[in-house]
Amino acid sequence: MNGAKLRARLLAGEAISMFTPHHSSSGLAARLVELGADSVFVDCEHGTWSFEDVRMTSQIVRSVGGAAIVRPHSHERPVIIRYLNAGADGIMVPMVETSEQARAIVDAVRYAQPSDYDKRLVIAMVETQDAIANLDEMLRVDGIDVFFIGPGDLSQDMGYPPAPPFGEPRPAAVTDEVARAVGKIRAAGKIAGTLVTAEELPHWREKGVQFFYIHSDPFLRRGLAGVRQALAS
Repeated sequence: MNGAKLRARLLAGEAISMFTPHHSSSGLAARLVELGADSVFVDCEHGTWSFEDVRMTSQIVRSVGGAAIVRPHSHERPVIIRYLNAGADGIMVPMVETSEQARAIVDAVRYAQPSDYDKRLVIAMVETQDAIANLDEMLRVDGIDVFFIGPGDLSQDMGYPPAPPFGEPRPAAVTDEVARAVGKIRAAGKIAGTLVTAEELPHWREKGVQFFYIHSDPFLRRGLAGVRQALAS
């Protein structure tokens, strides 16, 4: 499992990229790794991936040197266990708001993989103001590798749209809250992650973020726009 390789790199201070293919495609997932992604986001909360898709994609992504990070749709213990048993290199659990929830996630991973749980990356998604308020206690939970600030859900929790118009920044109030959470995570000696665009990445890297979730759509959008412009000229 390549989750352990990602953890080792993070602990060495390296930055890690995770791209989403947006589609249930093991071939596209592998191609993203071949083109430079460290890991691939298999989104089973909003996406259409089946357990068999997860199994196949995890195997293919590992075969080209990457890791498959799966987001289940909830904290349900049996669901987390099934994705791990299907071969996920890491688990990225949404809407973690308390230390009790964080401990339950760690317990589920260790129960599912008693002999090799250390080979799986465990990511807790911090996506609400309540979660940030409870972050100090959550940071004391052993076994969470990355505390990931989800700016989309945090934006909604703060009364803003989940994403700004293409090419525009998020509201300053949201980015300030993300920065506050990152500061807490870094002060505790833990690893911070967040969603970024390519343009935002240098700023958050300077702030100490190491785990970067990046959408592939902006690259496709810009590439296609360039083709359309060339065709029209």
